[in-house]
Amino acid sequence: MDNFWATLKKPVLALAPLSGITDSAFRRICKGFGADVVYSELASSTAFAYLAQSTHDIVRFDPSERPYVVQLFGNNPEHFAIATRFVTREFSPDGIDINFGCPMAKVFKRGAGAALMTDLPLAREVIQSVIENTPLPVSLKTRTSVKGSDLLSLLSYVEDLDIKALMIHGRTYAQRFSGPNDIETTREARTLFKGMILANGGAGNSTTAVELIEKTGADGVGIARGALGNPWIFDQLKAALNGGLPVKPERQDVLKTALEHARLLIELKGRHGIIQMRKHLCWYLQQIRGGKKLKQTAVNIESLDDVAALVARAAEQDLGG
Repeated sequence: MDNFWATLKKPVLALAPLSGITDSAFRRICKGFGADVVYSELASSTAFAYLAQSTHDIVRFDPSERPYVVQLFGNNPEHFAIATRFVTREFSPDGIDINFGCPMAKVFKRGAGAALMTDLPLAREVIQSVIENTPLPVSLKTRTSVKGSDLLSLLSYVEDLDIKALMIHGRTYAQRFSGPNDIETTREARTLFKGMILANGGAGNSTTAVELIEKTGADGVGIARGALGNPWIFDQLKAALNGGLPVKPERQDVLKTALEHARLLIELKGRHGIIQMRKHLCWYLQQIRGGKKLKQTAVNIESLDDVAALVARAAEQDLGG
């Protein structure tokens, strides 16, 4: 099967995976605003091994999302093999990604996510099990170091394996999601890895994203929290990379997008989608002048009609400050 990574125009702009955030609704919104590649939420390889329907729902996608990458996490090579075969056969995404970067306690304590970087033999087994069970291109998402184990050692240990892409969160396990980005480690990774490298971590707006690409020498960037309530970041970043000025979305555009996002979420998830949309609305409201004044209304929505009413209120009144 073709390696889609090799067909992408650089620099590549990816929507990085976020648990509970990068579902199909949000991926479609971000694709509409210029994301080149989108990733699924973290999907448990062990859950696939036991045929958990909820995990199947996490990775379902719309054709408009392509190229689309399913990210798996876990610590059992056999479970990864089962999950990889199932995802490839039943969903046919464009790629499979292995999570080596999640620092969340409930994941780390199970020996998964960032914990995999601390056990190189197991890490190699996991990667091999995925590569051997799919014709799809396989990629990794990592940290720079985890409890004394570093990215460069991992890359050296698996240098001979057919890994097509690497997204490097330029922070340590201890840093979690804040602090300076380790630019140098991402630059040094190029000496050990010849595939696609995406820099990640701290790309909160188009300016910092451009700086991250330029300083690391990466082939692109993975944007996660910078896209929350601001899917326009991808179009803004493309404008900046082409020498233009990033354009902030007008109030009407923000509200129209928020309403469409709500419609998609509720269509996909029903009541659970309504609950999830509350946090997204708060993020969208941060994009408009005075929008924070409607936060309390946003966290109490119960239906698509409530969202429409909130949007109408925000569009019609002068919210001030």
